[in-house]
Amino acid sequence: MVVSAGLLLHRTGPAGPEVFVVHMGGPFWRNRPRAWSIPKGLVEAGEDPLETAVREFGEEIGVPAPVAADDVADLGEFRQASGKRVRVFAAPAPAFEVAVVRSNTVRLELPRGSGRFVDVPEVDDARWVPVAEARELLVAGQVAAVDALLVLHAGPDPAG
Repeated sequence: MVVSAGLLLHRTGPAGPEVFVVHMGGPFWRNRPRAWSIPKGLVEAGEDPLETAVREFGEEIGVPAPVAADDVADLGEFRQASGKRVRVFAAPAPAFEVAVVRSNTVRLELPRGSGRFVDVPEVDDARWVPVAEARELLVAGQVAAVDALLVLHAGPDPAG
């Protein structure tokens, strides 16, 4: 089973809760709906999922993840349409800003079978968005992680 781990930063913005999401780079994602994601990457054999999430955040954004281990919440594992599972951790980052995304790159063969390869950024944009907007932008399998974040911060339902 393929498992990735991601880090969902959150804060309270002028209109309420916001999350930090990334736009996936390369020609496949250009001009596609739901081309945004939680920063994430593949958990290597024997690697701690939280360590993966923190490492991948740095690789995809170009700056270290602004988290302290005691502020991180495990939101759980979420299944993507591809069958991949993504373990998502959340952390508050009220003051985090990034002026320029400096993502690692991936090598793609374009067109497939051509023998011609190009390097493209894994992520070509990142930004804070209100939760309602995130629900429309994120790949469908990751929307449940945003909902889990909201449940976590809402606390137990007083009605029982």
